[in-house]
Amino acid sequence: MLALPTIPQSVATHAVLHPEKLAVRDSQRSLTYRLWDERTNRLANALTGIGLRKGARVAILAYNCIEWMEIYVALGKAGLIAVPVNFRLMAKEIRYIVEDCGATAFIVQDELLDRVEAIRDDLEIERNRFVCFGGQATESRYQAYESLIAAGQSGAPNVEVVPTDPWAIMYTSGTTGRPKGAIRSHASHSSLGLVLAYDMGFLSDETWLSVMPLCHVNSLYFMGAYAAIGGSCYVYDRQSFDPEHLLRTMAVEGAAFTSLVPTHYIEMLGLSAAAKARYDVSRVRKLLISSAPARRETKLAIMECFRNSQLFEAYGSTEAGVVTLLRPDEQLTHLGTIGRELTCTGRMRLLDDNGVDVPEGEPGELFSHTPFVFDGYWNLPEKSAEAFRGPYCSVGDVARRDEHGFYYLVDRKSNMIISGGENVYPSEVEALLCQHPSVKDVAVIGIPHEKWGESVHAVVIVHDEHPVPADELLEWCRTRIAGYKRPRSVSFICEEEMPRTTTGKIVHRALRERMHEPAS
Repeated sequence: MLALPTIPQSVATHAVLHPEKLAVRDSQRSLTYRLWDERTNRLANALTGIGLRKGARVAILAYNCIEWMEIYVALGKAGLIAVPVNFRLMAKEIRYIVEDCGATAFIVQDELLDRVEAIRDDLEIERNRFVCFGGQATESRYQAYESLIAAGQSGAPNVEVVPTDPWAIMYTSGTTGRPKGAIRSHASHSSLGLVLAYDMGFLSDETWLSVMPLCHVNSLYFMGAYAAIGGSCYVYDRQSFDPEHLLRTMAVEGAAFTSLVPTHYIEMLGLSAAAKARYDVSRVRKLLISSAPARRETKLAIMECFRNSQLFEAYGSTEAGVVTLLRPDEQLTHLGTIGRELTCTGRMRLLDDNGVDVPEGEPGELFSHTPFVFDGYWNLPEKSAEAFRGPYCSVGDVARRDEHGFYYLVDRKSNMIISGGENVYPSEVEALLCQHPSVKDVAVIGIPHEKWGESVHAVVIVHDEHPVPADELLEWCRTRIAGYKRPRSVSFICEEEMPRTTTGKIVHRALRERMHEPAS
């Protein structure tokens, strides 16, 4: 059977076919395909030279920058497994991920060194396997990234890597509150990249503007698409979001495609008419909106602002890859749906609690069987088994399918909150809040927010003898959990008002419905 090329192999191929073509750039520097291939060879060889062997895990902590594109490809060439760490996490959260995956090397951007320094002595990583880029590395504490590349051999590493080998472990929080590492293979990314390129009509002479964090799986999906076709990428490396700066970048860089969450669009569309008129976005051909449902008004405004562009909407997950796509001609005629299957994927199934297919129009747990699916959770065989029914994978979302084959999300079994494109799992936030001495019990839910899609809200029961002001409780969370996970509002209820099942479990859905009720 002919195997699909891995993304690192695609980079090597395009280095031969068009070596001087611009491959990737950010605001600081750029790489041709030849240089991208050579530098990643050197980095891969240097990492094996310090004792890393095929299958070893390497943690990466950085803001968006061109180095991500080098590190992912280099690790893939060396048969090493990338463990991207969200730069929004606090030091203790980072330590858990690094320890859980058993990382034996850590690559960090200098601007985030304080996070690593806070936990470095707790990590079982050899001293010479801490690598830093960005100019502030000290040779006594960290290997300098550029020095490491300069010391590596320029030829392809002598490591056999096959498509079924794992390429990345992407950590996604679970309903238990503990992050789970989703193992994703080279094959899952390369196959999805090719299908996305086909279904969305990407062209090799186009530029993809990579705005979503490169520690997120969304960016890896489109990295696969553009590497497969030999396109170009501009890494948006601005740390703080400025809607006018993003709009300007789309115009100046001639971006043909970008993937954004609703918050990005809402902020850009909220600019003044004069500000929007300053930038020529006529070269933007395709846009993707994902991570949270988009309202009709938002879609219409996007189409008005980007008149030469086609709008796509996607549904997927770290585990399952991209599962459905709502195509440009379906945006307004099938409003509220998440679309239909991608090309070259099998039919999806909606199952009841007994594993039986539900009738058309009825809600059921959504299972997909595609070449893009993950290989299970790192060191969690029971959780991995729970995610599958045979070859079909589920992340616990409930949906229904209409007579035309379009899918509608109904609920999330996991009660996951999506705020500004980031996944927030209530149980993790609840576990933190329960550590506060005044908190007796708590339920965390998502409530509608015009800008972020959903806002994290805590419904708290306090000990009678220890009342606590809402502001004090919110401030207490500030240094204990990543910003996007922090509750933004609090309401207090008594024990009798907390909705529970007969076995005592809190019914989050009932709380959400209560919050949506109009005031009497």
